[in-house]
Amino acid sequence: MKKRVAVLGATGSIGKSSLDVLSGDRDNFEVVLLSAHNNCSALEECSHNWPDARCVLSGKENGKENLLAAIREAGADITINGIAGGAGLEPSMAAIESGSDLALANKETVVMAGPLVFRTASEKNVKIIPVDSEHSAVFHLMEAFGSQNTAEIILTASGGPFRSMSLKEMESASPEAALAHPTWNMGPKISVDSASMANKGLEIIEAVLFFNMPQENIKVTIHPQSIVHSRIRLKNGIIYAQLSRPDMRHPIHDALYWPKTEHSDLQALDFESLTLEFIKPDIQRFPMLGLAREAARQGGLYPCALNAANETAVAAFLRRETGFLDIPRIVGYVLERNWAGQCDCIETVIKADKDARSAAETYLRSA
Repeated sequence: MKKRVAVLGATGSIGKSSLDVLSGDRDNFEVVLLSAHNNCSALEECSHNWPDARCVLSGKENGKENLLAAIREAGADITINGIAGGAGLEPSMAAIESGSDLALANKETVVMAGPLVFRTASEKNVKIIPVDSEHSAVFHLMEAFGSQNTAEIILTASGGPFRSMSLKEMESASPEAALAHPTWNMGPKISVDSASMANKGLEIIEAVLFFNMPQENIKVTIHPQSIVHSRIRLKNGIIYAQLSRPDMRHPIHDALYWPKTEHSDLQALDFESLTLEFIKPDIQRFPMLGLAREAARQGGLYPCALNAANETAVAAFLRRETGFLDIPRIVGYVLERNWAGQCDCIETVIKADKDARSAAETYLRSA
């Protein structure tokens, strides 16, 4: 029987990679739902390749409600969530509540509402499989060696386009420079997050919640080649790593076939041409890492507030309304407020998200 698949954010980088993987094995997969925000022409093109899939534009009037209803009605066995940002939370919850496994590329789902998300998944007997290359690597390494035997997680970061820049250079950095990622082809928001290393801060929080690991046991190293996607250190001190080419189709393929490991036609890694570097990140130049660790320490709704403030700041930067280094300043300002509540229901999380965005807008208006 074919596995029924919903692809959310089908016209983005994760969605395109997902459909490419699915196109290679139509005997085992059936796409039942495709969504995009506003890119009608690209979604229509996707529908030509998958004519039996229901298509939904979430950016239209009542679009969010239509998308959530479509997810609940799709009957998917697995939902790939490639929606960018906080907008991906409610679709993730709708997929889980419908009984679909979740192949999760939307890290904000866990950052904003991890305890609620995992509790609901447990109640629905649903598996959440990470698709971020770093967390996918940790997920499979822990499956192999046991989470109970793991003492430390070591996430790798590309360092983005600014890894060698001084603070003075970053102060005047343009959106175009921030979007020029040297390794990965990503959307604008995620590219800016890579440049500020906010994405790695979010991934620290995600790893804390996903793998039940204290934040001080989650390390970050800059690895410009993006070949080693993550490492784990076992209690005996031995480190194991997952290596593959920087191609998001690898973790998507693994999530779709999980718990099996199936053959892939993706290009294999050539060890003979490898040179691997690992560099300790400079917290002074990348303050988003420290802010994320503080949010992880505080818990409650602090991670949700950090994410909302960062999204607001990044959007303002892309509109040229604020500078690149104002992004962590805005986030720090928002985190000075009290976010000690618990994410016990979706309404609480959405309110905290809205309040944090409002606080960030207040900073922007006063700057």
